[in-house]
Parts: sequence; C-alpha cells; structure tokens
Amino acid sequence: MSWFKTVARLFFISRLPMRKAFLQLHTAVFLAGFTGILGRLITLNEALLVWYRLLITVLTLWTLYFFQRKLHRISWAGIARITGVGVIVALHWVAFYASIKYANVSVALVCLSAMGFFTAILEPLIRRKKFNITELLLGLLVIAGISLIFHFDPQYKTGIIIGVISALLACLFPIYNSLLVQQYKPETVSLYQLSGGFLFLTILLPVYLAYVPASHLIPTLSDAGWLLVLGLFCTVWAFNLTMNALKKISAFTVNLTYNLEPLYGIALAFIIYREDKHLSGSFYIGLFLIVLSVFLHTWLVYRAGRKNKATVSNGALQ
Repeated sequence: MSWFKTVARLFFISRLPMRKAFLQLHTAVFLAGFTGILGRLITLNEALLVWYRLLITVLTLWTLYFFQRKLHRISWAGIARITGVGVIVALHWVAFYASIKYANVSVALVCLSAMGFFTAILEPLIRRKKFNITELLLGLLVIAGISLIFHFDPQYKTGIIIGVISALLACLFPIYNSLLVQQYKPETVSLYQLSGGFLFLTILLPVYLAYVPASHLIPTLSDAGWLLVLGLFCTVWAFNLTMNALKKISAFTVNLTYNLEPLYGIALAFIIYREDKHLSGSFYIGLFLIVLSVFLHTWLVYRAGRKNKATVSNGALQ
C-alpha cells in the first residue's frame, strides 16, 4: 500500500498549482498516446502521414510564434545542430507509423517502451557519464517483455523490428534536446527541429515512395480531418501543455510521466479497435513485464529524490 502511495504522490500532487501542472502534463501524455490510434485511422502511407503532420505543425508554429514574437535568430551552426535532431524525430515518426501499419497500435506502443533500455546505454556514451546499472536492468526487463511477444507472435515480427528501430530513434532526441535546451529556448528548439525534419522528409519522400509505393498521395476528406487533429491537438497543443507543465514540474518528472504514453495508447486501442481480441497471452505477459519496469523505475526515482531532499535538509541544519 505504501508503494502505491509513493507512485501516486509522484504523478498526482495535492497542491493546487502543482495539480494544474500535472493535469496539463497528463493531458499531453494522453494526446501523445492517441497518436497511435490516428496512425491506424489515417489511410496514408506512413511517410506521407508524417509529411502532412509536419506540414500542419510547422505552418502552425511559425504563425503562432510570429504573432507571439517568439521567433529568435540563432547561428547557422546552432540551426544545423537543432535540425539534425529534427531529422531523427522525422525518422522516428515514420518508423513508428510503419510499425502500426505492419503490426497494430498495441504492438507498436509496446516496442516504443524499449527506448528506456536504449537510453540507459546511449545516454552515458553520448554525455560521457557512468552507466546506471539499475536502469540497464529495468531496460532489460522491457526487452524481455518485447522478446516474449516477438517469440510467440510471429505474425507481428516485421512490425516489431520496425517498432524497436523507432524506439532506438526515439531515445536519441531527448538526450540531445537536454543539451540543446541549455543553450536555446524550448520554442526555438522545437520550431527548428520540426522545420528541419519537414525539409529532410520532403527531400527523402520521392526516394521512399519509389521503394514503398503509396495507394494515394492526397489525403481523403476523412484523412484530412484526422491529420488536423494529429497536427494541431496531438502535436502543437500537446507541446504547449508540456511547456506549461515544465514551469512547475521538473523535466525529469515530465520524461518519467511520458512512460505512461504506451499504456494510454494500448488502452485506447483495446477500447476503439478491440485489439485485445487479436493478441495472445504472451502479449499480456510481455506487457506486464514492461509495466512492472515502469513502476519500479518510478518508485526508485521517487525514493532517490526523498533521500536527496533529506540530505539537503540535514546539510542546511548543520
């Protein structure tokens, strides 16, 4: 029971200003989880889907930031660094939606959970710090869950492989963003990243479509509506909600809370598409291992935070 209260305290704070910030954060995470549902609803090829999503998002952000006077000039070297990460974002989205097309929403989101394992390996290498053995072990627990699904559900193998590639790409941009936001405003980073991703995908698209032909290039009326939801609500609004939440909540807690994204998405897939009817028992065992790793990580982080707070308090008294 005390363990449950510990987790609840981390995600739900009783103080009013913090409660509002957490409500904003969880709304953003829910919207992120809904992107998987939209990926199945939209009938476009995965690369075209991402291209239209980026087009809507970039046009909206440039317009908003122009009128809000949030456009800031930076050096060409800075633009190159930021847009380089935007290329990773674009490729991650293409791989994520391809995983949905080749498997389903639930499998793609489960694979996305592997980003914790990849982060535990790549972040120490990129930022030149020590490996965290606990994070590596928890990451291996996630990999065990994915492996279980992969082994017993061979029909999803292609989707799982692409989904794991998506997770590998997904772990890279938070690592690089944590370095970029120390030098540039979050709005500037987001704007140039998404613009860079859009330009890269525009160049790549003809080559991609030559190898992976699309049944149609222009969105249907239904697709256009869902693309607007994806671009305006699940991207622009979700980003603004996260930025507002960051004013009251630490960046680490925000990243930790985003671990709930696959759970929200899977729950929605079960409700809307009844994907639970097409999944074997091995999927649920694998999912249990992944959920267990998320909550163990949450508990360990909260306990470490309490110890650090106690150490600081004792030091202040001395």
